[in-house]
Amino acid sequence: MIRVLDQSTINQIAAGEVIERPMAVVKELVENALDAGATAITVEIKEGGISFIRVTDNGSGIGREEIRTAFLRHATSKIRTMEDLFAVSSLGFRGEALSSIAAVAQVELITKESDSLAGSRYEVRGGEEVAFEEVGCPTGTTFIVRNLFYNTPARKKFLKSATTEGNYIHELVQRYSLAHADIRFTYIADGRNKLQTSGDGQVRTNIYYIYGADVTKNIIPISAEADGMKLTGFIGKPVLSRGNRLMMNYFVNGRYIKSPVIASAVEEAYKEFLMSHRYPFVVLLLSIDSAVIDVNVHPTKMEVRFTNQREVYQLFYDTLYRALKENNLIPEVSLAEKKASPRVPERKERHPEPFEMERQKQERAAKQAVGQETAIPSTEQREAPFSAASKASFVRESFQQMDLSKEEGVVPDTPQFRMIGQVFGTYWLIEYEEELLMIDQHAAHEKVLYEKLMAQLREKKGMTQELAAPIVVSLSGREIGVLQENRQIFEKIGFCFEEFGDKEYLITGVPADFLSLASKDLFLEMIDGMMEKNGISEPELVLSHCATMACKAAVKGKQLLSFAEAKELITQMLQMEQPYHCPHGRPTTITMSKHELEKKFKRIV
Repeated sequence: MIRVLDQSTINQIAAGEVIERPMAVVKELVENALDAGATAITVEIKEGGISFIRVTDNGSGIGREEIRTAFLRHATSKIRTMEDLFAVSSLGFRGEALSSIAAVAQVELITKESDSLAGSRYEVRGGEEVAFEEVGCPTGTTFIVRNLFYNTPARKKFLKSATTEGNYIHELVQRYSLAHADIRFTYIADGRNKLQTSGDGQVRTNIYYIYGADVTKNIIPISAEADGMKLTGFIGKPVLSRGNRLMMNYFVNGRYIKSPVIASAVEEAYKEFLMSHRYPFVVLLLSIDSAVIDVNVHPTKMEVRFTNQREVYQLFYDTLYRALKENNLIPEVSLAEKKASPRVPERKERHPEPFEMERQKQERAAKQAVGQETAIPSTEQREAPFSAASKASFVRESFQQMDLSKEEGVVPDTPQFRMIGQVFGTYWLIEYEEELLMIDQHAAHEKVLYEKLMAQLREKKGMTQELAAPIVVSLSGREIGVLQENRQIFEKIGFCFEEFGDKEYLITGVPADFLSLASKDLFLEMIDGMMEKNGISEPELVLSHCATMACKAAVKGKQLLSFAEAKELITQMLQMEQPYHCPHGRPTTITMSKHELEKKFKRIV
C-alpha cells in the first residue's frame, strides 16, 4: 500500500541528505554567518561536535517575525524565483539547512538585529518548538546545537570517533579562514583554542596561522585575469609536496569546492616539477561571474559546474605553470634561517649525587685492588646517538662492483646457493637447489627490512634510535589531531616525539633500522596516510606503514651493491618462510628450473 509519509519522517530523510556529520552542521551555520555580513565568527565544539556545537557571529541577525519561518523547509532570503538559481552570489540558498539540523538535534537560536532593543531566543527539539522568548543579547546570531542525531541512532552509529569528527570541523574552519581572510575566525574544541585569525585580509597571514612557518616560507603568490575571471592565491614550491590532495584548496567566489577541472589543471601544471603520486600545496581563489557557474549540483554545494570549462582550465594551468617556471624552486638554507628556527632544547648532563660519587669511588678502588679496573662510561658515551650495531643492516661502504671476469671477484660456492652475477644493475642471478633464481635487489631488501620490523613488533623489542639533534616539524590543526589520535601507532613503529609550541613537534627518536631515511618526510607521509584511511583498524595501519618504511629504506634499482652485500641480502631473504613477495605484493624472485632450461635448449624433450 502506498502511503504519504508524515512530516517528521520527511524532514529526517531530507536531513540525511544535508547533515551527514557534525562538520555539515558547522558548514551550514558558518555559511549563514558569512551571508549575514559577519566580520567575526566563533565556532566552538565538544566531543567532535556530536554533543555540542555553538556558532556565534556579529552579522545582521534575524528579525523576530522571521524566526519561525527560517526553520521551515525551503525557506530562504537568498533567492525568489528559479531564474535566481542561475546567478547565485550567496553561499547558502537552498533553504534546507536550519530545518534539517532541527530535525535531528536539539537547537537553540539567540539572535538580534542592530535596530532592535531586545533579542529573541528560540528553541527546537526534533523539529518541535519548545520555547520562544525575548532576551538581552548583542547584535548578531548564536546557534547552539546539542546531541546531534539523538533521535536517529542509526545515523549516529556511523560517525567516526570524536577526535576524527573534530578534525573534519577544524579543517573546515581553516578553509573558510583562507577564503575569507578579512573575517576574524576563532575555533575552540573541548575548551582549547585551536585557531585564531586576525581578519587583516592577508591570505598569507592565515596560511602561517594554519600551516606554520615551514610552509609559509616556501609559497609563491599568483595573480592573473582572463575572460572576466580573476585568479589569486598562493602555490607551494615542489618541496612542499605531499602524498595526498588534502593540501590542495580551491575556492570559487568564496566557496570551498571540489572540481575535477581545476584539480586536473593544477596537477598538470606541476607535472614537470613533482614525482608521480605527489601533490602540491595550493590556495587558489577564483572570482567569476555567477551566471557562468552552477552551484546547485549537490545539497552540500561543494560541487560546481562551469559553462566555460576550457577557459577555466587554461587560466589555472597557464598561471601556475608560468609561476613555477619563473621562480627559483631550489630549496635554500641560509644561516639567517638557521638562527631564526626554533631553538632545540639542550640536553643537560646529569651529575651523580655526592653519596653516589663516593660509592663509585669505593667501587673503583676495590676493583683496582684485584686488578679488575673497569672504566665507567662517561655521560657522553652513554648518550651517544647510535652505535655501529644499531645502524641499518646494509651499510653503504663505497664498495666497488667486482669484475666478474677476474677470478678474485667470484664468491666461493656456499652450501645454500652460488652467486653468478648481476644484470641491468638491479637483478642478481644465483644457482639455488636446481633452479636459476633472478632476484630484484629492491624487492628483496624491502622484504628483509619489513620482516625484521615485524619481528621487532611481535617481540616488543626496543626499536627506537634517539636522535642527537631532534627534528622540528610544523603541522596543521587536522594533522595534529591525527597524530594525537594515532600516537600509539607511531610509538609502536619506533617514533618518539613531543610538543614544541602550538604547531611544532620535535621528533626525538626514529626507528633504529631506518636511519637512512629522511625522517621528517617519512613522519609526514605517515600522517598523510592516516588522514586518508579513517576507519581502518590499528593493526592494518601498522602493517601498511611498516611496508611503506621498508620500501623507502630498501636499496633501489641501479644502486651499486658489492658481491658481499648482495650475498648477505640474498642469504637473509632465503632464510624466510615466505621470501618470494615483497610487502606490497611484487615478486622478489623469478625462477627457472634446470629442467625448464634444458628444455629451452632442447637438451631434453
